[in-house]
Amino acid sequence: MVGLLSEKPPDQDEALEEEDTTAPVASHQESKEETEEVGEEEMEEQPAAEEELAAEEPEEKEAEEPEEAEEPEGEEEEEEIEVVEERVYTIPFRRVWATPRGKRTPRASRMLRDFVKRHMKTDNVEISNEVNEELWARSIKKPPRQIKVRLVKDKEGRVIVYPATAA
Repeated sequence: MVGLLSEKPPDQDEALEEEDTTAPVASHQESKEETEEVGEEEMEEQPAAEEELAAEEPEEKEAEEPEEAEEPEGEEEEEEIEVVEERVYTIPFRRVWATPRGKRTPRASRMLRDFVKRHMKTDNVEISNEVNEELWARSIKKPPRQIKVRLVKDKEGRVIVYPATAA
């Protein structure tokens, strides 16, 4: 009985395989035709949209030109800081050397921030990259013994720490 179930007439298998292979090809051809029709419709719509964009672009360019002339003036104002107060200090890091070697430079940066808060009477302190690089120049174990900095306070109360220049 097992042998009877497993035996199928060869004609039926071949017929099923032929139907399966022809059906996807036909559907594939139909889908190509549909996409071509959709593509033609989109191509007809695109030139009209491109013409509208081309017509709008010159107007936008003309409008942008006066704005560009105004922008550099605004950028110069933003770059310049309105200095309310400027001081030069030499900050000693004597106490930093009492801490363990692996924590010295982070403590030096905290001490710098605390010093600036105390002397400039503000909580908003920013340390410039140059000063930070100077602190970290000899790694975490050997920060400088002292550092000379220039503190600049703007009208919003923000203090920026710069290295002191030899003037």
